[in-house]
Amino acid sequence: MAIKTYNPTSPARRFYTTASFEEVTKKTPEKSLLKTKKKMSGRNNTGRITVRHHGGGNRIKYREIDFRRNKDGIPAKVAGIEYDPNRTAYIALLHYVDGEKRYILSPKGLKVNDMIMSGEKAEIKVGNTLRLKDMPVGTVIHNIELQPGKGGQIVRSAGGEARLMARDEKFATIKLPSGETRLVPVLCKATIGTVGNFEHEIVSLGKAGRVRHMGIRPTVRGSVMNPVDHPHGGGEGKSPVGRKSPQTPWSKPALGFKTRNRKKSSTKLIIKRVN
Repeated sequence: MAIKTYNPTSPARRFYTTASFEEVTKKTPEKSLLKTKKKMSGRNNTGRITVRHHGGGNRIKYREIDFRRNKDGIPAKVAGIEYDPNRTAYIALLHYVDGEKRYILSPKGLKVNDMIMSGEKAEIKVGNTLRLKDMPVGTVIHNIELQPGKGGQIVRSAGGEARLMARDEKFATIKLPSGETRLVPVLCKATIGTVGNFEHEIVSLGKAGRVRHMGIRPTVRGSVMNPVDHPHGGGEGKSPVGRKSPQTPWSKPALGFKTRNRKKSSTKLIIKRVN
């Protein structure tokens, strides 16, 4: 994959870059795997804004992704690589030999007409899904389950990869992209390889309009608000925070404050935290 740049014909174009989409081979999605995606603009069922800075954006439909990979022992052929507006990674359309079609996250190196499979009989190659107990130590993986049969929950974004560091009878030790090391039951499944579109993070949006197309509305700094609207507000001219540490609009600690529940049951499975 490469990054496409443009001649600076305007101030926005000067820093505007896009993906070249060299990996994408199929432009139209599979209609049977599309679902309507309703825009909520960050509002709950009563109409109150619960997530700020959401709204607008292009109309998109949701692609149903097979995170479980539970068709064990049935080979599938990669029919095409597609762009998915709902995520940073590309997706691959699979045609199973029994006639079913499914989308999966497209790993780096997966190509059209490749044959992939999931289950105990699957080979150790990119795109195949196995239980952690059936993989050799050192394997690079993504789309990792945290509970057997629930489907992949972590390491699903573009360029993401984890590594199987060790394994015993009950748990496997996984090193995550964040640097965290944690235990995962060996009966959980994971897909071999690195998530594709790994150069996504170096794409420069270039102009405010592209951000609005993504459904993100403007963010106003708390320091330019009034005291009634934000803890950082008020004062003459440019004023400091005025508190011991930065706070959210609801006067909760922000910027570095750990929000994880200490009593969460999975905390005991974390071996090394991220600093």
